[in-house]
Amino acid sequence: MDTDNRLGLFLRARRALVRPEDAGLPAGSRRRVAGLRREEVAVLAGVSTDYYVRLEQGRERSPSAQVVDALARVLGLEDDAADHLHRLARPVGDRSRPRPEVVGPALLRMMEGWHRTPAVVLDPCLTVLAHNVLGGALFAGHAHSGDLPRLVFLDPDAREFYPDWESVAQNTVAALRASAGTGSDDPRLIATVGELSLRSEEFRRLWARHDIRRKTAESKRFRHPLVGELTLDYESLTVNSAPGQQLVVYQAEPGSPSEQALALLGSLAAAEAGVSDEVSGEGTYT
Repeated sequence: MDTDNRLGLFLRARRALVRPEDAGLPAGSRRRVAGLRREEVAVLAGVSTDYYVRLEQGRERSPSAQVVDALARVLGLEDDAADHLHRLARPVGDRSRPRPEVVGPALLRMMEGWHRTPAVVLDPCLTVLAHNVLGGALFAGHAHSGDLPRLVFLDPDAREFYPDWESVAQNTVAALRASAGTGSDDPRLIATVGELSLRSEEFRRLWARHDIRRKTAESKRFRHPLVGELTLDYESLTVNSAPGQQLVVYQAEPGSPSEQALALLGSLAAAEAGVSDEVSGEGTYT
């Protein structure tokens, strides 16, 4: 990853995704670039072409908040991506060494009591730091069950497990960028992105888009090898006592076939574990 000109990389990637007609411009048939031209972005944002070129090239690194807002509008950025653009323009500059991720005992005990609700705790790289029994059972049986990006892009059965794989892949990459923020020098993130870029063409394509979207709430389909298809709603909650960690909680609609399948999965998991209330504090499933 280019750590010297993150702002320019982001602007170029997002500019290439904006169709001229979406910005009120004629598409034309003689365009040689994807998306908007630099001079078009500059005019629409109300800045000079020279100034915008300097932004993309990294020769200008401190645009005003008003300029950033104008660029976000022209590029059609949603809230998470617009916030990310502001952070790139005003980096905090925290280069501290990443600390080992530890899930607090109180959070582990709380998860332990959720017998009918799958729950996992993720770090900024979307690695599973902890799970309750049902959370472990939901993702069990894969080569990368404890690492969601590698599960999505490297597991041979990922497309079977996720019936809506393309949507899951897009959201995973966007969430990985959002949770990483501007701290792209984190060695764990570098290792994750480096491996996935080398081994997955789909990951390279999606990472190059610079989509930014936090993991918040969504309905997701799973095709579990033991209990069949599940449609679960999830909520992602920030863990204030451990900045960067996310608690992701899954639920099935009451009275639905998915609720019945989830109950069956819970029974199978409890029988295999030998207990009904146990939490693993490691990012692997056994």
